[in-house]
Amino acid sequence: MKIRQRVCEVSEIPLKEMRCVSLPDRNVVVANTEHGFFVADEMCTHEDARLCDGNLTGTLIKCPLHGSRFDLTTGRVLDDPAEEDLVVYTADVVDGTVFIELDQNQ
Repeated sequence: MKIRQRVCEVSEIPLKEMRCVSLPDRNVVVANTEHGFFVADEMCTHEDARLCDGNLTGTLIKCPLHGSRFDLTTGRVLDDPAEEDLVVYTADVVDGTVFIELDQNQ
């Protein structure tokens, strides 16, 4: 069963920028791109580094610590040293609010 989780307001994140957001059960990075909003787990899969402190280019996010890049559309890791893909969430915007879709047991 899917549940909808409110993440933030669209107005909180300018175009081509990203922010870390704390939710009740997880921390996520929210990116506002020319292709829409994308939401993923906040931490790099290689080492404990907050991705929102890195760089955003289009839909690619770069870790500030060792430079691994991830594709926010799929979560796929593109560069070493990270080897594990990033968890991404299906995001949608309703009435100016960003939501993600979670499995009930996620």
